[in-house]
Amino acid sequence: MEIKISDIKNEFALTDICNIDDIINKYKSDNRTGVVKLVEKYEKEKHKYLQELDRTEQMKSYEKQYSEYNYICGIDEVGRGPLAGPVVACAVILPKDCNILYINDSKQLTEKKREELYDQIMEQAIAIGVGSIPPNKIDEMNILQATYEAMRQAIGNLSVKPDLLLNDAVTIPNVAIKQVPIIKGDAKSISIAAASIVAKVTRDRLMTAYDKIFPQYGFADNKGYGSKEHIEVLKRLGPTPIHRASFIKNFVS
Repeated sequence: MEIKISDIKNEFALTDICNIDDIINKYKSDNRTGVVKLVEKYEKEKHKYLQELDRTEQMKSYEKQYSEYNYICGIDEVGRGPLAGPVVACAVILPKDCNILYINDSKQLTEKKREELYDQIMEQAIAIGVGSIPPNKIDEMNILQATYEAMRQAIGNLSVKPDLLLNDAVTIPNVAIKQVPIIKGDAKSISIAAASIVAKVTRDRLMTAYDKIFPQYGFADNKGYGSKEHIEVLKRLGPTPIHRASFIKNFVS
């Protein structure tokens, strides 16, 4: 008895992509149009999966280069540019055999994908530390020094001391651990990219919470950045306690 196409579709859908070749080969000789399309669809899915495996391996090049170090920590920050809210830094130590796919610079990912990866990183990382500097301290220290301080906090909040720091572009002052600054590191190192995702999701969730306290400013959408709507409300209503005074001088008197 011929297998229904709907049953074949379910079989494909329930098969892990790692084992999809077995199902593809099983139905490759079935000439029904619906089955041919299913086979073609999953051949493309398998090709994309193999490409992602290769991209992920390339993202481990710095981790492999420094493989003699036991605990390699990626560091990144988010929130240097907004008019409101803190600057947040994250430090992440991933296991050497980490195989989480789709980790990338957080700016290259959708919000949904960042949330999915955040959960995976939190579950699989050896250690995660987060640091945060509030707006009033940013005004006192300036944003660069505040960013460094948030990074030092993140390192200090790790439950495991790292042997090596892979940083996104910067060398952090007053840190007695070997550092490797990598230009555009969040797109080149899986550890830095993981840190960028955790930092981004952490800060976005915080700004969404602030949106409930200050709903007029649209923080859930603009995350404190200077969107046209945000600036218009800022001019009309004035700043909130989470605005950075040194960043909004051109918009409020």
